[in-house]
Amino acid sequence: MRLFTAIDLPGEMLEKIGEFLARLRPLAKLRWTPVENLHITTKFIGEWPEGRIGEMIAALGRVANPPQAAGLPHIAIRGVGWFPRVFWAGVEGGEALAALARSTEQAVATLGVPLETRVYSPHLTLGRVKDKVRIEEVVAAAGNPDFGAFQATSFFLYLSANGKYSKLAEFPLNS
Repeated sequence: MRLFTAIDLPGEMLEKIGEFLARLRPLAKLRWTPVENLHITTKFIGEWPEGRIGEMIAALGRVANPPQAAGLPHIAIRGVGWFPRVFWAGVEGGEALAALARSTEQAVATLGVPLETRVYSPHLTLGRVKDKVRIEEVVAAAGNPDFGAFQATSFFLYLSANGKYSKLAEFPLNS
């Protein structure tokens, strides 16, 4: 089983992003992310034995109480940019989102999941480069979008299989 944890986006935000992507799709041959697959990853877990899913759910259940100083993540989605081969939208979540990612990282590390070596850099993957792309056109057309903000009240454990994501468990966050 290929697993990750993530925060879902509100429906109205997904609609705004969907309209934005519909405007950009004709400009570049990217492998565009289906809007229903957009999420804010807090931890990529990777391959996990199906027989140990109960352990994973129990470990993640202990993450539900973020550190008091951090509180619940208030998340804004705005701006766009490029990593090598990835077109993304910016995620601003402050210390609360970073604390949630750290807590998730620590919880699954107790089960043997390797620690991430890169700094947590939340973003929405809008598309991936599959052919040569004139990035300047896409960036010019994209502008500096602001898709809004929301308060995250839970996160999910997801299964990734054949490009489809399935929720396996929800973990409400307590303030």
